[in-house]
Amino acid sequence: MKAVSRMLKVLNANLIGRQAERLERELRQRIVGQEEAIEQVVKSYQTYLAAMNSPGRPVGTFLFMGPTGSGKTRLVEALAEALVGDARAVIKIDCAEFQHSHEIAKLIGSPPGYLGHRETHPLLSQETLSQHHTDQCKLSFVLFDEVEKASDALWNLLLGILDKATLTLGDNRRVDFSQAMVFLTSNLGSAEMSSIMSPKMGFVSASPAREEKLWDKIARAGMEAARKKFTPEFLNRIDRVVVFRPLGSEELRKILDLELRYVQQRIFFSPQGVQFLFQCTDPAKDFLLREGTDLKYGARHLKRAVERHLVYPLSNLIASEQVRAGDLVKVDFDCEAGRLSFCREAERLALESMAGRVERPQPPIPTLAASAAIKEQTAGHRRAS
Repeated sequence: MKAVSRMLKVLNANLIGRQAERLERELRQRIVGQEEAIEQVVKSYQTYLAAMNSPGRPVGTFLFMGPTGSGKTRLVEALAEALVGDARAVIKIDCAEFQHSHEIAKLIGSPPGYLGHRETHPLLSQETLSQHHTDQCKLSFVLFDEVEKASDALWNLLLGILDKATLTLGDNRRVDFSQAMVFLTSNLGSAEMSSIMSPKMGFVSASPAREEKLWDKIARAGMEAARKKFTPEFLNRIDRVVVFRPLGSEELRKILDLELRYVQQRIFFSPQGVQFLFQCTDPAKDFLLREGTDLKYGARHLKRAVERHLVYPLSNLIASEQVRAGDLVKVDFDCEAGRLSFCREAERLALESMAGRVERPQPPIPTLAASAAIKEQTAGHRRAS
């Protein structure tokens, strides 16, 4: 009998797979200032790819806490964009609509025998969970927004979903959440977090050491608010509780660049739109930041400022035919008028020239199963040839 040779080799458990690495890279391109939240989501996805997630439970359960406009909902949408190619693939449940126990029928449907049983279609059904599945990804993304506003009846349903990955509808059908990532968001503790933050918008004037100390206080305030509101059995069913960092001026400037890129993609890749390019000068960006910086509302106020001061005027220029396909529009700030100014710098640019300046949306990330199917299909073609 041949002896088995012994080999001792140190393994690196910090390395992640290519799919998870690409997901992390794409999330960091879309989400600014929330490194811990991205890391936790990628870890859960890596566990799912390795088939090491707990059987009989959702792929991942997360409670996202933090002030409004810090990116809680946007992270879930970015995850759906990266994995299935559509931010609308997120099944969003607004918990403010379920503040009373009787409203739970809208979520699971009315039991047989109740008035309107056949007319009440449940918002959460197996068909709803599976409608956005693709050949590349069989994951569902379910978001319970502002969960602190939900009634006790909804919380009891959530206990079953989080623990057993099962929801029983009004007609006794069962919905399987074992292929779903469940996210809950909450604004609890936002007032306490705002009082801790620097009055100069985030941590602009703080040293790195003081910044970390302030962040620790903010995280503790968020966790304390969660413990006061949610019961221990509810929190014990959450895989990861993540407190989102309030956004500072540096993060908002990066988010502004993202929003401008999204506007350019909207212009260039819209099938019915006029394809042209625009470029914002630094004074124009500074003006948008001043108009869109609000400690209370975070990045949402910045997005509204971009729509109001940039998108609406560009829409008027298109409608009045002052901007045509192939134009290059320079966007600057007019100090005297106190608003953005627009002028045409070039016209009749070639489509290839413009396309080279616009970043295309990324395709969905293939899963291991999809990659194996593609390899098998390719091998079959080679054998046939």
